[in-house]
Amino acid sequence: MNQDAKVTAPTRVLRVALLGCGTVGRQVAGTLLDKAEDLAAKAGCHLELIGIAVRNVNKPREGIPPELLTDDAAGLVANGGADIVIELIGGIDPPRELIVSAITHGASVVTANKALLAAHGEEIYAAAEKNRVDIYFEAAVAGAIPIVRPLRESLVGDEIRSVMGIVNGTTNYILDKMTNDHQDFEEALATAQQLGYAEQDPTADVEGYDAAAKAAILAGLAFHSPVSGSDVFREGITSVSTADIEAARASDCVVKLLAIAKIDEHDRISVRVHPAMVPYSHPLAMVNGPYNAIFVEAANAGRLMFMGPGAGGSPTASAVTGDLVTVARNRMRGVVGPAHSVYQAHQLAPMGETRTRYYVRFRVADQSGVLASVASLLAKHHVSVHSIRQTPIEDGREAASARVSMMTHEAQESDMMVCLEELEKSDYVLGSVRLMRAEGA
Repeated sequence: MNQDAKVTAPTRVLRVALLGCGTVGRQVAGTLLDKAEDLAAKAGCHLELIGIAVRNVNKPREGIPPELLTDDAAGLVANGGADIVIELIGGIDPPRELIVSAITHGASVVTANKALLAAHGEEIYAAAEKNRVDIYFEAAVAGAIPIVRPLRESLVGDEIRSVMGIVNGTTNYILDKMTNDHQDFEEALATAQQLGYAEQDPTADVEGYDAAAKAAILAGLAFHSPVSGSDVFREGITSVSTADIEAARASDCVVKLLAIAKIDEHDRISVRVHPAMVPYSHPLAMVNGPYNAIFVEAANAGRLMFMGPGAGGSPTASAVTGDLVTVARNRMRGVVGPAHSVYQAHQLAPMGETRTRYYVRFRVADQSGVLASVASLLAKHHVSVHSIRQTPIEDGREAASARVSMMTHEAQESDMMVCLEELEKSDYVLGSVRLMRAEGA
């Protein structure tokens, strides 16, 4: 190349409005302001930040010119003439109204709002398609990991059979501390909060709401069918104990909070979030700390693994900025990216009709015939035992007792729940029965 040749700088300008200036918003704004030339070279146009909607315009924000701040988000979207709106407020309202307003005023939208997309995605995707603008949301699922675009574009010609992954860095960090540092749940949560991995109110993370919203988005992308957050079976990690962690270790497994979306033999979608034992041999078992990973199985592409930092300001800002550049390129060419492909009408499988393996642990009277009775009860409800272990308990009690731990073959959830109920009512089981699902065999 001629060393004296000069690259022609882009001359066209696209106007960008930013809604929200928290941890992620500040980083995105900083990129727009401080790396304008680099972004222009990538996007093929200058990206001018015209305003940032915040609650309190008087709050000092280092590096952000005060004249860009406004508390009139609706006015910025409707009257600011934005070509692209970036929504980083979070929650359902007012982001829903603001995004729809942006779309109807002709702006493309970049958002990281998984809760909104899980609840009202169909409405937003339809509005974007009707108004011929883009809606991009890579940052809504698993931070910097590129998973939305591969499902939306790269694998669109394939038949995806399942998506399973760790999509919440907070819970993965907590379970990692419980596994490797032998902390109990409360101690591990406190550590996560001290390090900024968990919010002071961690409910959305530890109860599985965050993961369920992401699971709904992934299922909709993978199976081209509408799925909302309310369609997802959800169970968090607050009941996971150190005994569960040690039981998993004894079974050559580790406990992970998994988001799972599958197509069953009846062409129905099952979408669920719950703790599960994952064997050490599975790639997801080795994903530690606040990292996320998503495991995709497709008919032709086979097994694919996507892994990386799933939370935090920098990874999320990276995904937002990537979407921003893509949307800007599309607008420069006068095109829109692929629409959200919803052409299927898969039924949702009830949780009771899903199938997986189960780990079950309970205490029994240490007497002859107990294991035979347990096996007979399970067989009556079509549950087959893969392995079983009985360990005497020496706790100074007069009545001899033993702990029974067993792993089943794949069984239907409703059958397993009946077994659980009947075991707890039986004369030979002492106390409650602990059950955990097992995935990834």
